[in-house]
Amino acid sequence: NNCTDNCTANCTIECQNNGTCTGNDTCTCTDGWTGDICDTPNNCTDNCTANCTIECQNNGTCTGNNTCTCATGWSGATCTIGCTGMFSNQTTYTTDTNPISLVLADVDSDNQLDIIVANYGSNNVGVLINGGNGTFLTQITYTTDTNPYSVAVVDVDTDGKLDIIVANYGSNTVGVLLNAGTGTFLAQTIYATDTNPSSVVVVDVNSDNLPDIIVANYGSNDVGVLINAGSGTFLAQTTYITDTNPIAVAVVDVNSDNQPDIIVANYGSNDVGVLVNAGSGTFLAQTTYTTDINPHSVAVADVNSDNLPDIIVANYGSNNVGVLLNGGSGTFLAQTTYTTDTNPYSVAVADMNSDGKLDIVVANYGSNNVGVLLNAGTGTFLAQTTYSTDTNPYSAAVADVNSDSKLDTVVANYGSNDVGVLIQC
Repeated sequence: NNCTDNCTANCTIECQNNGTCTGNDTCTCTDGWTGDICDTPNNCTDNCTANCTIECQNNGTCTGNNTCTCATGWSGATCTIGCTGMFSNQTTYTTDTNPISLVLADVDSDNQLDIIVANYGSNNVGVLINGGNGTFLTQITYTTDTNPYSVAVVDVDTDGKLDIIVANYGSNTVGVLLNAGTGTFLAQTIYATDTNPSSVVVVDVNSDNLPDIIVANYGSNDVGVLINAGSGTFLAQTTYITDTNPIAVAVVDVNSDNQPDIIVANYGSNDVGVLVNAGSGTFLAQTTYTTDINPHSVAVADVNSDNLPDIIVANYGSNNVGVLLNGGSGTFLAQTTYTTDTNPYSVAVADMNSDGKLDIVVANYGSNNVGVLLNAGTGTFLAQTTYSTDTNPYSAAVADVNSDSKLDTVVANYGSNDVGVLIQC
């Protein structure tokens, strides 16, 4: 039976390198070996299972499906990325020129979040597919119009696949790139906007179960609403006046009438505007609330646990974030500000430390870091803790990209032409 050691009576194969053979001709291999007869090195010397073909470093433990469970203070596919505080040091992935906006979404239906990034300087969007364990494949690019400034990912044609919508700042259009399957995309279809669309959100504003496009037109001081006409096509925009240089838009029901309202950051007039939904996807004139200097990004979420969504704004020119608590009926209190680093460009809100309270994550463009401001309760926030990025982080998104139930942060580094992934430890 060609078996001289480590065999059972009915074994017809010989397991090499101290592997153990069972009666059904199956070898159980020792660490460092794999294959039917344990004759193939598997580059694994410790903390491995028999079928592991990778080595987990720094006391990480490898399971049979080649996944490392890392020890405290380490992350990454093989536990080689050291952690400082909340996050590991960032891992970067190359984009095209001037990545300015990004979204995390599962575009290839594999239950892993991918990165979609607008490359302002090269007139395209890049799709970086999640390769597992929070790592990402080389980007695939799709042509847009001039200077894509903002990107959203939503199923606009109701086929169960997520599509890309991009605001093309330099050509005064929005582009819709339909998902062709497995995370590939068709050529864009464009729709006219007003001047310099700088932010795009896709939400059903007229209650017909079809997502509509809402865009902030920076150069013409208005927001445009493009109603979904079905099959992923859109009607001509209807515009609503804002203050000066609307640069960022969010769409959330702020007055509890089950109709999503528009919230816009007016960069040039130092305020946020709230346009209440009047029904059927039409909107009332804005009500404005004062911010600090040059509000550049806006998020809307309930940060004080009163079941009313509040406004959080990144004030680029005054190096802080402002929190405007909802006073009820869609009105807002005067902002409270919290210091950031230099030139906060983008803000996200999520429960980063799993305490049931929403925290603030801000991309500090001028100081090359992201700041995390933990919620201290009742909508107040602690001083930020910062984590290094590459050059000029312009946009930040928060989600669990490595399926460990902890929220990670991904940033678009405008000045170094890459995206940075900070895995939570």
